[in-house]
Formats: sequence, structure tokens, C-alpha cells
Amino acid sequence: MKLSYYGHSCFAVELKGKKVLFDPFISPNELAKDIDPAQVEADNILISHGHQDHIADAVDIAKRTQATVISNFEIITWLQDKGIENVVPMNLGGLVELDFGKVKYVNAVHSSMLPDGSYGGNPGGFVVMADECNFYYAGDTALTLDMQLIPRYTKLDLAILPIGDCLTMGIEDAITTCDFIQCNKVMGVHYDTFPNIKIDHNKAVERFRKADKDLQLVKIGDTVNF
Repeated sequence: MKLSYYGHSCFAVELKGKKVLFDPFISPNELAKDIDPAQVEADNILISHGHQDHIADAVDIAKRTQATVISNFEIITWLQDKGIENVVPMNLGGLVELDFGKVKYVNAVHSSMLPDGSYGGNPGGFVVMADECNFYYAGDTALTLDMQLIPRYTKLDLAILPIGDCLTMGIEDAITTCDFIQCNKVMGVHYDTFPNIKIDHNKAVERFRKADKDLQLVKIGDTVNF
């Protein structure tokens, strides 16, 4: 699976020839200043929750690309009010079949408020089951026992986990997450963007290695294969 990283928790994957973009937060991110959101393509956009640092560029990209947006009911309603027409509203525990694979919307322990202060519904994560790869994008979350349910319905090839601590779980809880979801290959997200989530990259990678797990910290702007 080809994955392009746009900083913070924003990334895109290619599945069955479709470009699937997650949590578009690019233009306000100083660390992603070399990424032009007007050049980012998407056939589908998945939004985990309503915070600005996960949705800032969603309206502009969705309007330009005519991508189908998948998120919780409240976020979808908010986007429809802004003129977004191609939508799939979900709620926790739901599963949909899309043109690139199956998507299950799973629990995240966090908060969710949209940029204008309105209610953003329940935060969540996504389990994507596709021919190329099965992966779990946790969104913003604390460690939760609900993660242990994921291996009951799919075997993961990759986990995309927040590791910055303070606002989400940190390194140690992310390592425990690997055990819960039975997946030791991890891409880290939600770190370095703000002062309170900066991490020591070398120490993080080494801590995962000592736990017999593989942490990948992808450089912003890079495209890698998983």
C-alpha cells in the first residue's frame, strides 16, 4: 500500500486506484508549509473527529475534488451545511462497503468540537479492510480496552497511532495498543506539531524496538510503501 504523509495526522493511501485522504489539516500546519493543499487529490476523505487539527482543509479539498466524505453523522451534517454533497454518515460500530474496501468506524476516547464551536459528535477511528492492506487509524484517542475487539474481525497489517502524548496517548500506551490489536507495525502520527506534543524521535523508535515493535516516523511530504 502506498502512503503519503502530509503532517500531523493527515495522510493519504492508494487503494484499488482510489486516493483515500484522512483528517486533512495542512494549511495551518507550519511543519507542512511545503505541502500545497490545493494540489492534494482525493476520491474519498475520512474524518475521525471535528477538531480543527483534523478538519481544517476538508471543505476546500472536498469541494475541489468532489470526494466522498466519510465521518460521523454530526460532522457530515456540518459539512453538508457548507455545501458538501458527496457524503457517507456513520456512527460508532458501523461498517460500510466503499469502492476501495470496507470501513468500520470504531471507538476513540477523546473529545470532538467543530471549528465554529458546534458539537462534533463522538470521536472515532477507522479500521480499513482492503485487498492491499488492512489497517487501523486510531484517530485521537487514549488507550482503551475496546481496541482488543479489533482482532476479532480482521488481522491488521499496519496501525497508524497517535504518539505525541498530552492530547492523546503517548509512546507507552501506543506500545500497549499494539498488543491489544495484535499488530506490531506502526506509523506514528499526531506528534511535533505543537510544543506540548514534541517527541524525541530516536528514543521513540528505540522504545518500540525494545518492545519488539516497529515504529515508522515518516517525513512530511514523503510517500512510502507499507
